[in-house]
Amino acid sequence: MTNIDRTKPVLVTGATGFVAGWLVKKLLEEGFTVHAAVRNPDKKEKLQHLDKIAASSPGSIKYFKADLLTDGAYFEAMQDCELVFHTASPFFLDVKDPQKELIEPAVNGTKNVLESVNKTPSVKRVVLTSSCAAIYSDADECAQYPNGELTEEIWNTTATLDHQAYSLSKTLAEKKAWEMNKSQDRWELVVINPSFVLGPFLNPAETTSESFSIMKQMGDGTYKMGAPRMGIGVIDVRDLAEAHFRAGTLPEANGRNIISAHNTDFFEMSQKLIPKFGDKYPLPKKVAPKWLIWIVGPIVNKGFTRKMVSKNIGHVWKANNTKSVKELGMKYRPLEETMVDTFQVLVDNKII
Repeated sequence: MTNIDRTKPVLVTGATGFVAGWLVKKLLEEGFTVHAAVRNPDKKEKLQHLDKIAASSPGSIKYFKADLLTDGAYFEAMQDCELVFHTASPFFLDVKDPQKELIEPAVNGTKNVLESVNKTPSVKRVVLTSSCAAIYSDADECAQYPNGELTEEIWNTTATLDHQAYSLSKTLAEKKAWEMNKSQDRWELVVINPSFVLGPFLNPAETTSESFSIMKQMGDGTYKMGAPRMGIGVIDVRDLAEAHFRAGTLPEANGRNIISAHNTDFFEMSQKLIPKFGDKYPLPKKVAPKWLIWIVGPIVNKGFTRKMVSKNIGHVWKANNTKSVKELGMKYRPLEETMVDTFQVLVDNKII
């Protein structure tokens, strides 16, 4: 049970990221001083969106140069902070060398940040952005658990370098964080395990993310012949930022926390767009058969390997978010709101 002093600065790693941007916004609106760790503070154009928010908020922001893989890079930014949010981690499905591009940055980055925490006596709590990917690899695994659903007690045991390497990176990074947390008794660790993150972006550079490429495919004709019933969970980035904030500031926040609003699939997600956008864009009107995705999936998206298609399409994805509702007091917005707001951003920025 830790009380955080709101007059002390708060560190956010990877502050220009999709999730981190909304978290920084929340912290600034709540009056916090944010120590924003970014790769290059001199690239002002990448910080404009955060400066704009800070200018109209009671809080303030200060930038620090910090690279995920440079030893001690976060030490300066962490001084006087009681609360550290570690959100920085790579998310790509199309990688040539998963060990170098995913595993090492995720694990070594986490280790690097937490080694600085160990050397910074002021830090009382760390909130780590992990993922539901640290709980499972493929939707077909849900069926083997009680009520067919994922819970915080479950750990991913199926990801490998060759299959769901991103999931492996999140699993190993989170395990490293718990191992380092248990080897000391000064700072608490609270972990956030989000499902697939959607919602509007604050930073125009973010439209290259995996989340947006899938949204774009829903509206650019890729799924015109039909969308797959690919089991997935969805969380709105605005709700996810709120969950991070509560995980950092509520004294009773603890352990792992599944942050997922909807148990859904690609077809159901696409149908939420039809009332508003159906007459202007070639949105899918029917379900694509599994055999078709098995054939064309790897051509459309390199992440859609045959093994991934067979284990995720046609399988129900289900996670239990009760802990977040009871302990963090989370209320989640409707799926339609998330889908429409995300798609609208792509329309407004002429990405679709």
